[in-house]
Amino acid sequence: MITRKLKDIIVARLKQFPAVALLGPRQSGKSTLAKTFSGAYYDLEIDQERLRLELQWNSLIRMDKMIILDEAQSFPDVFPRIRNEIDAKRSKNGRFLILGSVSPALMKQVSESLAGRIAITELSPFFLEETGKKELDKLWLMGGFPDGGVIKEGMFPLWQKNYLDLIAMRDLPHWGLAAAPQVTQRFFKMTSAAHGTQWNASQIGKSMGLSYHTINTYLDFLEQVYLLRRLRPYHANIKKRLVKSPKVYWRDTGLLHSLLGVNNFDQLLNQPWVGHSWEGFVIEQILNCLDSQGRNYEPYFFRTTDGYEMDLMLVLEGEKWAFEIKLTGSPRQNDLEGLRKTSEMIAGDRMVLISRTEKEIKGDRIISTNLPGALKLLKGG
Repeated sequence: MITRKLKDIIVARLKQFPAVALLGPRQSGKSTLAKTFSGAYYDLEIDQERLRLELQWNSLIRMDKMIILDEAQSFPDVFPRIRNEIDAKRSKNGRFLILGSVSPALMKQVSESLAGRIAITELSPFFLEETGKKELDKLWLMGGFPDGGVIKEGMFPLWQKNYLDLIAMRDLPHWGLAAAPQVTQRFFKMTSAAHGTQWNASQIGKSMGLSYHTINTYLDFLEQVYLLRRLRPYHANIKKRLVKSPKVYWRDTGLLHSLLGVNNFDQLLNQPWVGHSWEGFVIEQILNCLDSQGRNYEPYFFRTTDGYEMDLMLVLEGEKWAFEIKLTGSPRQNDLEGLRKTSEMIAGDRMVLISRTEKEIKGDRIISTNLPGALKLLKGG
């Protein structure tokens, strides 16, 4: 069984707060991880589970047992009750672990009922620090969902297709997305084609016969349920004109590749968009690594209208980290020089060129390395 790196952060937060929220996409392993903390588990999407919680609530509270509430946004009436129990024993921490797949719905209840009483954590599907670097290409191709192929052989890409169909037909309408499943599935396809590029809502809206306002609403929703990541441009006070539109990435490359019709690694490498796929994969691995450490960061990309670009820029604990991501085993000197020059525009502190190289080269505040080396660097290695 793969150990989840976030577990140590959850343990630490449970010692500090009465409640901890564990957020993330469906089927990412939230329930499996949560059940390692306590047997008092309730899935609040199920009516019988709500009734069971009602009947057992008083005995659970008397036993001072940690209570795990899955898909808590489905049962908003439970939040005032949680608040009352926390306030009755304000000095006692680690009482509730609250799971959710829909960030806005859950956070609305948290902000109204549990502000100051809860810590927020986010669990991604498996990432490289958990699977090990030998699984890098498999993880890139199939994504990190536990049942999607990275553990269970032969599941990719069928599992991903069924996952997205179910999300479109059942979950998103239930969660409030006002779109027919066929429209949602088409939007999935359109955003997969736009993966790693600057977002153009008007262009996608024209293709789908919808307004750009509607398209942006759909994008917001898919971002809020952890399917897409919107990377915003960094605005520096420089003389050059800067790109203002965000970039959009599918957070899990297995889902991306399923949507784009890729069945195996050889097919992936022959796609014209493979560089964008690699770029998004690397960015997600970096951010997941930082989340698993409980680090505070702000992610951006940087690009000028005359072509100077940085794939990822992190404001990380007071420092600016500049990342350039290349799908090559032999990075060139020009790549390093381009990264250095672009980093100077934003007064960068650290520069990292990430490729598939086997040879690591370190210089003054700059390093050329591979993805495992970059993750090690971010951990202080």
